[in-house]
This record gives sequence, C-alpha cells and structure tokens, in this order.
Amino acid sequence: MKLNKLLANLEAKILHGSPETEVSAIASDSRKVTPGALFIAVSGTERDGRDYIPQALEKGAAAVVEASRKDLALMADAFYGHPSGKITLVGITGTNGKTTTVTLLYRLFTGMGYSCGLLSTIANYVGSERFETENTTVDPITLNSLMARMVEKGCQYCFMEVSSIGMEQDRVTGLDFAMGIFSNLTHDHLDYHKTFAEYLRCKKLFFDRLPAKAVALINTDDKNGPVMVQNTKAQVVTCSVKGLADHTARILEQDVEGMLLKIDGVETWTRLIGEHNAYNLLAIYSAAVCLGFGAEEVLVALSKLSSAPGRLESLRGPRDLTAVIDYAHTPDALENVLKTLRAVAPKRTLVCLFGCGGDRDRSKRPEMAKIAEKLADRLVITSDNPRTENPDAIIAEIKAGLQSASLAKTLLITDRIEAIRTAILTAPEGAIILLAGKGHEDYQVVGHEKRPLNEKEIVNDTFKLIR
Repeated sequence: MKLNKLLANLEAKILHGSPETEVSAIASDSRKVTPGALFIAVSGTERDGRDYIPQALEKGAAAVVEASRKDLALMADAFYGHPSGKITLVGITGTNGKTTTVTLLYRLFTGMGYSCGLLSTIANYVGSERFETENTTVDPITLNSLMARMVEKGCQYCFMEVSSIGMEQDRVTGLDFAMGIFSNLTHDHLDYHKTFAEYLRCKKLFFDRLPAKAVALINTDDKNGPVMVQNTKAQVVTCSVKGLADHTARILEQDVEGMLLKIDGVETWTRLIGEHNAYNLLAIYSAAVCLGFGAEEVLVALSKLSSAPGRLESLRGPRDLTAVIDYAHTPDALENVLKTLRAVAPKRTLVCLFGCGGDRDRSKRPEMAKIAEKLADRLVITSDNPRTENPDAIIAEIKAGLQSASLAKTLLITDRIEAIRTAILTAPEGAIILLAGKGHEDYQVVGHEKRPLNEKEIVNDTFKLIR
C-alpha cells in the first residue's frame, strides 16, 4: 500500500520516505519492524517513539512517520482494510463484568453455530484459535490485524472489552461498533485517571462516538448508566435487575450449583450465581435480542453457559472445603463476590484471601480491607502483583483499614503461595476459601518480572495434603 493512501486526511508527518513509498507492514514498536514496513513514531505515556527511529531504519523500515495516537489508529484501520466494518462488532465497557460478559457472549454465539472473535483480558480468539493478550484493550495495530484475521476466517461477530485507558489512548478510534454495552462504574484505575470524573469521561467517550446505526445497551440500576448515553447518537436500550427497563431480570432462587432467573418474564435456570452474574446474563440476553435473535433461542443457549475462567471458579476438596478463585480486585467486585458466597452458603465459614496491586491506586487498599472484615469470617492478607512496590508496605496499607477487633481473625502472609496453603490448611471443615484478585492470571508480577503462579494448581496440590 502506498504511504499517501494511509496518510489521506491525517496530520501525520513523513520523516523518512515519500508519499509514493510502498509499505508492506506497519509497526509502532521498533522491535516489530520488518523490511519494507512503515514505522509510526508515537509519543507514548512512558517513551517517545521518535527515539526509536534509528532502530527502525536499521531493521529496514521503508518509511517513517510521526503521528498522534489517533492517527496511528486510523492508519491501522486503513492498512487492514477497515475490518471492523465487515463484522458485527460489540464492545462492552464498565468497571466490573466486562470479561465475563464478552467471554459468555462469545460462547453463546459460538454455541448457536456462529463463528466469532473475542478480544478480552483473558485472551484473544479468532474462531477457536487463541492469541495471548497483555492489555484489556490491545494496541490499534494488533486490534485491526486480529479483526482482519477474523474477517478472513469467516467470523461473523466479534465481542470486545473496551477499557477507559484504551479510549483515552485512542486504541479503538476508527472502529465501527454495532453495539456498545455499559455494565457499571465503580472505583478503579484512579492511579491513571487521577479523578473519578475523568474516569467517567473516558468511559462515556465510547458512547459519545457510537454511530446512529448502533445500539447503546445500558444498565439503568447504575446511576451512571443514563449519563453514559446523554450525548450518544445510538439507539438506547435499557436493562435492569431491580427496576423497570426494556429488558429485566429477577433472581428467584440460588445455591452453590446455580441460579433461577426470570428474564423478561420467563424462568431460566443458569449455572452462574450472584447478583453481578444476573446483570451479566441479562446484558448477554439483551444484546443477543437486540442483534435480532429470538428470546427463546437465546434463553436455551444461556442456560448452558458456565462461568468464565477465574470468575467464581470453584474447586471442591476434602473435608467439604471449597476454594473459589475470582478476579475481584476492586472494592465493588470484592463486595459482590463476598455477598454472593455469603448468600448461597450462609452457614459455612467464609475465608477471604486478597491483596492489592502495586503501582496502582492506593486509596482502595484500606477500603477493600473494610469490605472483607465486614463480610468474611477470616481474612488472609497477602500479595497480589506487587510490581515495583514493597509488598509488605502494600499489606500495611491494607491492614490500616481494619478495625482492631478484626486483627484476631486476620493473617498477614506476604508470600501468596504460602498464604493460599495456610488459608486452606487452617480452614475448618465445610469452609469456603475465596482467593481474590488473580482470577485467570497464571503469574505474579514482582518488580518487572512475571513469575509463574497458578492458583488452581496450588489449591489442588494443597488439597492433596489434607487427610
């Protein structure tokens, strides 16, 4: 593709090459430059892409341009032939529930016989082909290349998590969304956005930019739901678990095995539990109906779904012990999970193991401690991903949120593997042990290093020690 075609109507500046230069690939990371490629130098949050131009030229870049993040996204869209316009693209944003909702949408539509793509925190899928991911919303070049592959492989739908950081950094600019879903908005990512108002603004950008032909599906039980669509051109559809809306769900009963819901007046048994999953399932159902599927067909498929990896994932052990692995790493998510487990098993001892990530929002640390002490019988405070912070200092900030009376039921164990083993081995018969914060992650970030840490393996190995 000629460079001038990629740069049409953009403000990007050519630093090497000419408008007529043919480029065979595009890259914004100099390490990924191949001979004949275009290197796009973008000023990032931590480094300036212009500093890497010499490396890009050494690797054989045919052209170099200096561009904004927005122009990078538009060039990626153009280079890959606007793939989002050739597939039904559904995006979801919000603090909690994004991964579960997109994963279950992917499973639902796949189960109904459609070839689908998935772009999520856990992994990216093109049909059944898996690609690892590091960010909730990947960079524009990766994003468009994956969607181009989906189109090539015949995928009809793509379900995608859209993060506030991804919006602020223009990673999804130029994408043609058929639907945007809003789950909820609570305390998270303030280390990046600094204020809740800025966090909300970045989420709202997603709906501000939806085209008139799209659908904006919002949870009206969250006060921020109506705010999200104040300026949208899209058709607004509402859903609610507590009030009146276009689509509604009510929890009729639930236990450890599943939950009976009434969705738009029809009773449906599901394998998921908890009010937060009632919201997730209602969003999935509503999205499918908005995309033209019959309610009965969707409800039948919905009843067959199981939880996403690392989302209320249960492991049964000896002495009637149950370990539950969940990604809950925000105050709201931790409260939802603990309330769910308390509701379905009110007479069982509830042990809560959790930590907080380093180099992230510090204000939520004592807040999560207060939630855990209120809802759990025993606490084990440990490391999450300490990153470059001192893990003991993080634990001290969490502990500061506890009342003195709660210290008697609390263990402070820095090593997460030791903490998990201790939580299980000291738990009384019939206890539920919640391991919160890591979920699907099979690693721990210490400093700048990813160290293997698979909680399912640790739990199962510990269960074997119990006689």
